[in-house]
Amino acid sequence: MKPNFSLRLRVFNLNFWGILYWSKHRVDRLQRLGDFLNIESFDLALLEEVWSEQDFESLRQKLLPTYPAAHYFRSGVFGSGLCVFSKHPIQELTQHVYTLNGYPYMIHHGDWFSGKAVGLVVLHLSGLVFNAYVTHLHAEYNRQKDIYLAHRVAQAWELAQFIHHTSKRADVVLLCGDLNLHPKDLGCRLLKEWTGLQDAYLETQDFRGCDEGCTMVPQNCYVNQQELEPYPSGIRIDYVLYKAVSGIYISCKTLKTTTGHDPHNGTPFSDHEALMATLYVRHSPPQHSPSPTHGPAEVSPLIAVLKEAWTELGLGMAQAHWWAAFASCVIGLGLLLLVLLCALVAGGQTGEVTWLLLSPSVGLVLGAGAVYLFHMKEIKGLCKAQAELQHVLRRAKEAQDLSVVSQPAQQEDRAEEQ
Repeated sequence: MKPNFSLRLRVFNLNFWGILYWSKHRVDRLQRLGDFLNIESFDLALLEEVWSEQDFESLRQKLLPTYPAAHYFRSGVFGSGLCVFSKHPIQELTQHVYTLNGYPYMIHHGDWFSGKAVGLVVLHLSGLVFNAYVTHLHAEYNRQKDIYLAHRVAQAWELAQFIHHTSKRADVVLLCGDLNLHPKDLGCRLLKEWTGLQDAYLETQDFRGCDEGCTMVPQNCYVNQQELEPYPSGIRIDYVLYKAVSGIYISCKTLKTTTGHDPHNGTPFSDHEALMATLYVRHSPPQHSPSPTHGPAEVSPLIAVLKEAWTELGLGMAQAHWWAAFASCVIGLGLLLLVLLCALVAGGQTGEVTWLLLSPSVGLVLGAGAVYLFHMKEIKGLCKAQAELQHVLRRAKEAQDLSVVSQPAQQEDRAEEQ
């Protein structure tokens, strides 16, 4: 890549809301989305909630002339819902399924069955390595009493770790997706602080779209209006985040969102608004300024958010322990009832009530056993995330202490030189 070279990358992101037999006008919206993507000819189109592989294949055939490379990320029972369409060849790809993803007995929410994940595709453009990530975190169903908060924080940490460990050879990192996090939420701050990703909405030179960059707005006819009552302008939970390695500069020239309707036909593509970003990548000029001093003020935001995340995971772990203990008690009561029923049968007391109670007792023990095993697995997942956070927090504190010690010495050296 030549020092004066500038590369333009146009990116599209949308949570498509493609639930079979549930999402309104799904087939029609899919057709119109394909027409729009062909007309606009983005470099990358990253989608979430394409739950049907048939929908993906239909869209893939329609987009084949414009986007010859595509991939669908499979996981869980229904699939991750994640897919990527690219004008450029995909060199490598992989995915990571989040350890924690809600509760299987919360069937009406369905997140556990989807197998939420993060997908990665690697592109080589003009001699640079681009890591493009697409993800969808657990939904927030009740902000006042969010039983999934610890899971979402754990997912945000796993996402940050996955990006941290897989992007070491990348020149440019791009993350798009529905994070189900408001900009100031703990998970969002944790992700940004640990990875160093920049928010396209905050960094763009030219924004055109919904107020405050919101991606779920009352003007959209598919949105549940009651959920947005506390937020008159809407909420921002879909993101385009990016960063580049030292020596390479990336900026967001323009960022656009749809505004509650299809840009051409007047009806929405989804209950979410689409994000369209134009990024520019170039070599950054050599910096002649003195090396920055990493003082406490620079390290403390990371330390603060790590502590907050560690605490939140601890609360989630306490709740998981409570449920595991409750399930243990139910198992004990069920086994006691089974022993009593077996004793009655052995003693010749085989009345109708005895047989009627036998099957529910077995079901109670098996059901409580499944709940116990699930929450023990949840505890392990939360404990794993906590241990990783603790390690990073300890290293961050050590770095902060070293910087505090080294600053007076550096000041003395400069004074002696003068």
